[in-house]
Parts: sequence; structure tokens; C-alpha cells
Amino acid sequence: MQVTETLNEGLARGYDVTITAAELEAKVTEKLEAARADFQMKGFRKGHAPLALMKKMFGQSVMGEAMQEAVDGAVGEHFEKTGDRPAMQPEIKMTNDEWKEGDDVAVSVSYECLPTIPDADFSKIKLERLVTVIEDAAVTEALENLAASTTNYEKRRKGSKAKDADQVVIDFLGKVDGEAFDGGAGEDYPLVLGSNSFIPGFEEQLVGAKEGDTLDVNVTFPAEYGAEALAGKDAVFECTVKEVREPKPAPVDEELATKYGAESLEDLTRQITERLEGEYAGASRAIMKRKLMDELDAQVKFDLPPSLVKVEADQIAHQLWHDDNPDVQGHDHPEIETTDEHKTLAERRVRLGLLLAEIGNQNNVEVTEQEIQQAMFQQASQYPGQEREFFEFMQKNEQAQQQMRAPIYEDKVVDFIIELAEVSDKSVSKDELEEAIKGLDEA
Repeated sequence: MQVTETLNEGLARGYDVTITAAELEAKVTEKLEAARADFQMKGFRKGHAPLALMKKMFGQSVMGEAMQEAVDGAVGEHFEKTGDRPAMQPEIKMTNDEWKEGDDVAVSVSYECLPTIPDADFSKIKLERLVTVIEDAAVTEALENLAASTTNYEKRRKGSKAKDADQVVIDFLGKVDGEAFDGGAGEDYPLVLGSNSFIPGFEEQLVGAKEGDTLDVNVTFPAEYGAEALAGKDAVFECTVKEVREPKPAPVDEELATKYGAESLEDLTRQITERLEGEYAGASRAIMKRKLMDELDAQVKFDLPPSLVKVEADQIAHQLWHDDNPDVQGHDHPEIETTDEHKTLAERRVRLGLLLAEIGNQNNVEVTEQEIQQAMFQQASQYPGQEREFFEFMQKNEQAQQQMRAPIYEDKVVDFIIELAEVSDKSVSKDELEEAIKGLDEA
């Protein structure tokens, strides 16, 4: 094998690689010899077919495979010898297009190297950890918000007219062409006006009704209604309003605690306090992590593979375009051009990604299977009733697991750096913490 360097500029590399005809012939012979041991040819004992005869019969068939293996082996040997790590899949092209058996194989190999990343002294990095004390007022506010989202309905004074968002308790009987139909009747049914839980146009006709009123509600079933016999049909519902109730926030009491699975109001208060502590700690860490990334981006400089920056910039531009055009789900849209702003953000992401990967590699940072499983369980909990299906999907999908592994790995490397950095605590109020978080979104 002969290797000649053709390009060495920045991180770009190019080589001409020649695999001699003799080397390729040896590879073909090697593959035929391996196959001969189990080959049975008429007139010969198993494993004793003449190699020359096998080459005549199968030489052409194995030539392509042997050539690919020879090229892959040559490229692998080159990387092992030079220590180069390609940023992306190398581009390999055969340069003697009129190749025929007996000729040398000539290929060109081009790629961009991953850069040599300089060491950083993490002890010189100064970070600030924002510490927020959980105040009673914050816990009370959270309890009140929880109560406000748990609506109770209290009976209005007799004679009060039903308003939008009120609950009316009704008896109803639906008819089409004067005939009652299956599923069209109900008694003591609590209907929240404006909830759109009934046929379009039904609830609006009950606004203004009073306790004791009897009225006909005229509606038309949607053309795509599930019951084919009713689809598109006009119907009349005879309704009797038995009660009109107004929405009231649930009181903060033992009953509220029970509704949310707590043993008592004290237990619910404790759970909310712990949740706030977790939220504050998470927000504080996010702020400190951003500061750390800013410090690393400013302090550690090295050349970036242009191909990686381009891919990242294209992805950023594509994602931002879809964020601005949420109605377009697929990729049937005009070509999206990258801007200098996209490129600048891409350079930061590539630089930090390569840096964190190198730090993790040098310091044996690993993501355990237990950590992956724990993350899978946490994510599965976001799909109530489908936890098992989600978990089984993740177990069978290696790519999805890799996507889950990446942020875990990054966080572990960040934690490693923070341990070595100079970290000081600063007490801040809840409002100050929220402002700091808001600043991250605006940056």
C-alpha cells in the first residue's frame, strides 16, 4: 500500500492511496481459502477443491468485496498510524475509473480532522450559585394556584341566569324527526357551559337559562359524527334546568390534599415545598451552567471543522424556521438559508460539544445503563397509561437511547468541571431568580 499526502491545510486532509494488484490478489485468495474449508465440489472431498478452480468459478464474485475490505483496511491503517480522528465520514473515491482485474486500485481519501483541544485550568473559573430560600408566601401561593385550578361549583341563588363557565344540571331528551334515539337522554347531567363537551351550538343555547326552565335546544349533528345514523341530522333536545352553579376555587383544606394524593394538608404542603426546592435548584443550576459555558467558550479556543459547523448551522436555521412556521410539519418548504447569526451560534455549539466530549473522555466520564433506565422511567411517566409501551419502545430503539444519553453525559461533564471550579453562593429572592432565568431565554 502506498499513501501520498495531497492536502494538509488547517484541519483538511487529503491522500492518494494505492493498493497494489498483488495486495488485492492476496485478499481474494484469503477469502477463497476461508470459503474452501466448508465448500463441497463434485469430484473432490469437502475442503479439497483446487484453489485455482475456485478462483475461476468465484474470483469475480468476491473481487468487489475484497476490494472494499482492502480499501477500508488501508484507510483504517492510515488513521491508526497518523492518529487522525475524522470529524465526519471520510470521502473515498476510486480515481482509476477504467480499472480492470490485474490493475492497482487507486483511491483518494479526504476528510477534516477533529482538532487538538488544549487543556483548561478549571480551578481558575469563578462561578456563582444562586441560593433561594423557600418562603412561606411562595408555598401559600403555590397552594392557592393549585386550589384555583381545582374548580368547585356552588349553587347560585334561585332565579339567577346561567353564564358562560357556569355548570348547569339538566335532564335532557334528544329527538330526530320526532323520534328519540339511543344515547340521546340523560338525567341530572352536570354540564359546564363553554366546555364544548356537547354538540356544537348546544351549550350556547343554555346561557341565560334559570333553575326550573324548560327549553328546546335545536342543533345539527356534524357531518362526520361517529354515529352514522345521526351524522348531519337536525335534532331537538328537550332540556329541563334543575340547578345553576357558579365556579368557585377549591378551598385550601384537607379535601384538596386528598384530591392530589396527599395524606393531609401538611403532607401536601411538604410536597409543594420539596417541589419548589427542586425547581429553584434546577433554575440555579441552569444559570450557573450557562455562565460556565460562556466562560469555556471565551477561554478555550481551537480550530473548528467547517463541515461540523455547516451541519450545525443548517440544523439551527431549519429549527428556527419551523419555530416561526409551526403549521408546516414536513420538509416541503423553500430552501432555508443560514445567516451569520446561525453560524456564530453553530460555532459555539460545536466548540463546546467537542470540548465537553474531550473532557469527559480524558476523565473517564461515562453514562451507566442504570442512569439511562432511570431517565427512561422519568420520561415514561409523562405518558400516563402508556408507560409500558413507551418504555418498551425505548428499549428497542438504540438511536432514541443515544439521544437520551447525550444530555446526561453533558450534565455529568458539567458537574465534573463545577467540582473543580471556584464556586461561591449568593442568596437571592424568588423574583431575582426568575429574572435571572428570564435573562437566559432572552440571551
